[in-house]
Amino acid sequence: MAHLAHYREAHPLPFVVTHWINLICMLLLILTGFYIHYPFAEGFMSLARGLHFFCAFAILINLILRIILAFVIKSAPTGGTRVVDTDYKNWLPQKDNRHQLGAWIKYYLFMKKDHPLGAKYGVPQKLSYLAIPIFLILIGFTGFCLYGPTVDWPLFAGFTKLVGGLMVVRIIHYFLMWVFIIFTLIHVYLANIGGFAPSKLMFFRKEHGGLVYDPKAHTIVSEDHLDEEHDKK
Repeated sequence: MAHLAHYREAHPLPFVVTHWINLICMLLLILTGFYIHYPFAEGFMSLARGLHFFCAFAILINLILRIILAFVIKSAPTGGTRVVDTDYKNWLPQKDNRHQLGAWIKYYLFMKKDHPLGAKYGVPQKLSYLAIPIFLILIGFTGFCLYGPTVDWPLFAGFTKLVGGLMVVRIIHYFLMWVFIIFTLIHVYLANIGGFAPSKLMFFRKEHGGLVYDPKAHTIVSEDHLDEEHDKK
């Protein structure tokens, strides 16, 4: 096996739940956003707006919760190990992969057969995951600039005036939606480029065998022949 084993310690259940909330809210935000921008059927605008803003609040609260949990819950710093450490450390540059940007890019572009081993996320994944909270805040901010109850608040009204009016804010908001659509597609690709084991773990809690990694020695120590279809108790 060329890949590290996939264990539940890499994705504790609270993080799986926040991931599900993000996924559901993002899909609903995209669908309702398209409808609000282009109402292709009559009679759903009130429902679409209500659902859109509900999911917007939910995803922002979920973001704050996920950040807090990163400082509370421990997770494995890499695949192939059940050793855990405080989760926020996994989002920062790690000794295992801070030098691997070029190697990961080659792997994603099919210029390298095997992906680099070490650290939970590839360098491009780390960069994109760190950027997503920023984009969420930006799209949420522009959403509040358009939201009736907050449109006249000094902070939001000032930004709207600064950029040239509500139509410009709508364009920015709409553009950021496409950023999330593109990110979601890229995320699905990067997460499953080496097989669907990561998705099976994230959605169905199914562990998958592979190389066993020692995060302290930064080396492969053995191989776990855990059956791919067997959900360990």
